[in-house]
Amino acid sequence: MTIYVIDDHPLMREAIAMVIRRLRPTHEVVELDRVGLLSAAIEKHGTPSLFSLDLKLPDTTGVSGIRQLKNLFPLVPLAVISANPPSDWEAHCLEAGADVYIDKSAGPAQISALVKGLMLAEDSFEEPVPGQKLSKRQLQLLQLLNKGMSNKEISEELGINEHTVKVHLWRLFRRIEVKSRTQAIFYARQQGLLPL
Repeated sequence: MTIYVIDDHPLMREAIAMVIRRLRPTHEVVELDRVGLLSAAIEKHGTPSLFSLDLKLPDTTGVSGIRQLKNLFPLVPLAVISANPPSDWEAHCLEAGADVYIDKSAGPAQISALVKGLMLAEDSFEEPVPGQKLSKRQLQLLQLLNKGMSNKEISEELGINEHTVKVHLWRLFRRIEVKSRTQAIFYARQQGLLPL
């Protein structure tokens, strides 16, 4: 399993790679300074299991790097770690396909927690139930949404942090192609996953 850290600032790239290596010592972590080097790196190091991506790279503009990676690897989780203000960029990045947006000004502990949350979400959340489009965790999440539970209440119910709940929701919404809790509940009812 290979994790690709794509950032053109060497110190930041090394710091992110170090955090990921601590969280996933059995994974190979490959550092790149531009998206254009990815194809050759994959041939040498193998299929990606996670991307960490900066927005400002020599060969990308805005969210173009996210779109490139998601077109090639739609199921691989992608964390944007950027110095751009979240208020300006987070929604655009998530809409383009990123799973999480992390501000570079966050401390190492917070960055570590957010990346760990994404990895845990990927480990526990994606295996579909046989004959279903959704995993057991996603079906459970729909039931909790149907009860009107907040992210905090869901985190307490599932024993995970609130950020991981947010990652789960974004993944669920993307999987069933909706944009809100209300749409997710409506979809689940229409599919017979929840009582009408």
